[in-house]
Amino acid sequence: MRNENLIRKSKFHYKWKSYLQTILSYTFLILLSSFIIIPFYVIFITSVKSRADSLSIPFTWLPSQGWHFDGYFSVLFSDLSGGGDGTSTIIRGFMNTLIVVIPSTLIGLLTSALSAYAFAKLKFKGKKIGFGVLLVTMMIPGVIMLVPSYMVYDALGLVDSFFPLMVPGMFGAAAAVFFLRQFFQGIPDELLEAATIDGMGELGIFFKIMLPLSKPALIAQGILGFIAGYNDYFGPLIYLHDPKKYTLQIALSYFEGTYVNDWPTVMAGAVITLVPTIVIFLIAQKYFVQGITMTGFK
Repeated sequence: MRNENLIRKSKFHYKWKSYLQTILSYTFLILLSSFIIIPFYVIFITSVKSRADSLSIPFTWLPSQGWHFDGYFSVLFSDLSGGGDGTSTIIRGFMNTLIVVIPSTLIGLLTSALSAYAFAKLKFKGKKIGFGVLLVTMMIPGVIMLVPSYMVYDALGLVDSFFPLMVPGMFGAAAAVFFLRQFFQGIPDELLEAATIDGMGELGIFFKIMLPLSKPALIAQGILGFIAGYNDYFGPLIYLHDPKKYTLQIALSYFEGTYVNDWPTVMAGAVITLVPTIVIFLIAQKYFVQGITMTGFK
């Protein structure tokens, strides 16, 4: 009888301990997510306020003077860069961003995957040394190469064009090579050996076996690469001089300088800029999470 009471009591304590841990975990996650969600909410709710309402003190969590969408119309239909073709600054900047980012991301992902496959599955001299050098490059700040890179592109006459923003990314990224290599190492070597026995070459193995099996990791790295290029501000600011070629982040700064204290318009531009990345993440969220969690597991 006494043992049964002890067992019942231990189960009771274990259950309450589990409940307490769950409550604390969810409380921590809610507090952590609030630091991310609240700024987004402030941006959105400010974008649908009137100008007077956005400047009112104290801040109101809902529009006190009704919902206004004038800021969105200003962002979508204002041509501040003097393009003269009727296209808004934001739309032109978005199209320029896609021209820069999409080829760079796709080609860079392919070259990164090829390098990762070589480091993960092929045998050649200097493999470990080469991979070590690759890891060292991840620790070098990009700003160190800014002046030499600018001098090279200037000598080639490529400044004020999209090439300085596109070409480096097409050669892949060290971080992408590192993570894809970890993922490729989790693919059984027996599968590749069987393909070799069937007469398949290295490129055939790469394109017909490695890439299809690595779809989550490729999508994850593709999303990260796209977002990095999409949010790049410093590179376009240095290399692009013609307002017609400005990317989205530079175009957005036009509104910050032009619509001073017009916070609904500025925040509307920020919301419109955020929408593509949020949509891409929501669509590919499943593969993104799989690619991150499965990297490194064998």
